[in-house]
Amino acid sequence: MMKCRLFIFSAASGTGKTSLAKALVEQMPDLAFSVSHTTRAPRPGEQHGVHYYFVTPQQFDEMVAADRFLEHAKVFGNSYGTSRATTESMLRQGKNIIFDIDWQGARAIKEKLPEAVSVFILPPSRAALEERLTGRGQDSPEVIAQRMRAAVSEISHHKEFDHLVVNDDFNAALADLKTIILGDGKPRPVRVDMEALLAEV
Repeated sequence: MMKCRLFIFSAASGTGKTSLAKALVEQMPDLAFSVSHTTRAPRPGEQHGVHYYFVTPQQFDEMVAADRFLEHAKVFGNSYGTSRATTESMLRQGKNIIFDIDWQGARAIKEKLPEAVSVFILPPSRAALEERLTGRGQDSPEVIAQRMRAAVSEISHHKEFDHLVVNDDFNAALADLKTIILGDGKPRPVRVDMEALLAEV
């Protein structure tokens, strides 16, 4: 029996958060992603109401003015927000919800829904994070440095979260997250050099 129906997942870019969340949703039928509203255009294959609720900037601003979002932010020129009504509708359907958001969104949701359980997913090391961010070698050293600085900034807020999970092994991290969601105990102890992770880039 789940002790809580709302789960917040946050992490630095390149940590594997979204892959873990997708695997959880596939394996746990009562678990679902929160579907955000956005002003950006749909990408090929994206469906309204499935991947996002696509709205105009005017519609989004009207929702903000009416206090209809639990949290909202502007990212790369586009607005994103978590609808209060959509969240309540999913709960009425018996769904346990994952919010896949950054630390600012996590803080906003915790303020409005303190019963939500927040989880921050950490990389196993700075080298592992940089390797993930480097990807296929398409980014310049300057861009990689910018992404690392953004990652360090995100990780610096890890103490605001209820649980920490280290994605050093995908299946082990997945098991940790299931443990948290099912309320069966605590995840593995965190064995990460936080000082190294948080060092300035």
